[in-house]
Amino acid sequence: MTQGPMDTCKLTAADLYSLEEYASRRAAFRARVLEHKRARSVAIGPNMRLLFEDRLSVHYQIQEMLRIENVASTAGIEDELAAYNPLIPDGSNLKATCMIEFADPDVRARELATLRRIENHLYLEIGTLGRTFGIADEDLDRSNDTKTSAVHFVRFELTPQQIEAWRAGATVTAGVDDERYGHAVLLPAATRVALALDFG
Repeated sequence: MTQGPMDTCKLTAADLYSLEEYASRRAAFRARVLEHKRARSVAIGPNMRLLFEDRLSVHYQIQEMLRIENVASTAGIEDELAAYNPLIPDGSNLKATCMIEFADPDVRARELATLRRIENHLYLEIGTLGRTFGIADEDLDRSNDTKTSAVHFVRFELTPQQIEAWRAGATVTAGVDDERYGHAVLLPAATRVALALDFG
């Protein structure tokens, strides 16, 4: 599957399938998106995952929401577009859904209380150019004084020099700069290549 400059463009109602058309296309579309997401999913340690969003992943999310909520009205469609379009990267950044994952509900509740504001400690490090910290939850605060959310939305704004280094094959590390969850991972080549397309 290839991508191109259009992948940084926001979606419009004209880009979406009707509910009826999506019902017939859903199985094939879902399989395509799941395969597409594989290289865009990054595990940081055992309990945190970044899914780097793009136009295709957001398209799928909107279609699923319209299907689940049985929305066909113009106003309803525009609401979903307004909610999810901000997750599409703008050419100078990467945008990700951060998921904090604990299978056991009791453990999850305890750990989310321990990890308050952990979303503010996510970073990308490109080569020797230092760390860029993510900007979390610009739409609304998903942490409070008692716990953090299991899901956050994060934007990583990169400089032209960082983008150039990324495209040139520099190493990229994703990590959490916090002793409560001090994990980091070197992005594999397939992920670096896939995400480089987000720069337009």
